Amino acid sequence: MEHTIDLTDPRSALDLSNIRYQLIRLEDTIIFHLIERVQFPLNPTIYSTNAITIPNFCGSFLDYLLMQQERIHALVRRYQAPDEYAFFPELLPSPILAPLKYPQLLHPNTVNFNDKLKTAYIKHILPAACKPQVADRGERYENYGSTAVNDVACLQALSRRIHFGKFVAEAKFLAEKEKFTDLIQRRDTKGIMREITNEAVEKQVLCRLELKARTYGTDPGDNSKDPKVKVNVDAVVAMYRVRDPLLVRFKDYVIPMTKEVEVEYLLQRLINPAPEAVTENRHWLLSAAEAFFSFIS
Repeated sequence: MEHTIDLTDPRSALDLSNIRYQLIRLEDTIIFHLIERVQFPLNPTIYSTNAITIPNFCGSFLDYLLMQQERIHALVRRYQAPDEYAFFPELLPSPILAPLKYPQLLHPNTVNFNDKLKTAYIKHILPAACKPQVADRGERYENYGSTAVNDVACLQALSRRIHFGKFVAEAKFLAEKEKFTDLIQRRDTKGIMREITNEAVEKQVLCRLELKARTYGTDPGDNSKDPKVKVNVDAVVAMYRVRDPLLVRFKDYVIPMTKEVEVEYLLQRLINPAPEAVTENRHWLLSAAEAFFSFIS
């Protein structure tokens, strides 16, 4: 299919038109997952450490479910793909399938914004998107499981979208290597941010999001003058970018975080990592994860 990204082909994976098409598809995924999530109340208990007792685990109910799903998906190579980033990378087991042969699409880097994303999702995105909750009635009465399942889907889609900024950054670097090399060498983060920012495209994204959220969230059979929308359209748009300048401290949202990923990636673009250190660190992490899960099983 035209514009569909092929991660086994560097020319396809680093083509900006293909990357934009992938980002537009991810908008659909994120909106649909959010529509599923907001049918449940906020249920803040599932985000609190040890609020729900889980044997041999210290953390939140969401973290437990997210970690377990990542472990299962790691077995079938999900996190070997260059566009997937785990929230608990240090606890991933080795795949049971033979590795796929991906080309070196991105420069080796340590950029992972999942912790920051999860914090923004729990503290800002969800409270704006979910219906007001009079009281959290507890484990026996609330849909904690369904809530967390949908949270995992939302977070993984948002993570993939944000970290696609690395592909955007690499494509822009290759297109204007001399300019970006100079900015990187001078550690000019403001200059890098200026070069990667396209305000016209960002406005298009926000307008498209508003239209999609309103369209996808409305029953096509509802012919009333004021059809009910299943999701808070303003919250969906705000999830991508906070428009109120007074809320600058809440810039932990999709477009700003994607650009932060781009900047951090580019700042590491000229660094030559030691292959031995990378191999040794990966071996240590896998050994630690296997030892941990053999202990609790």
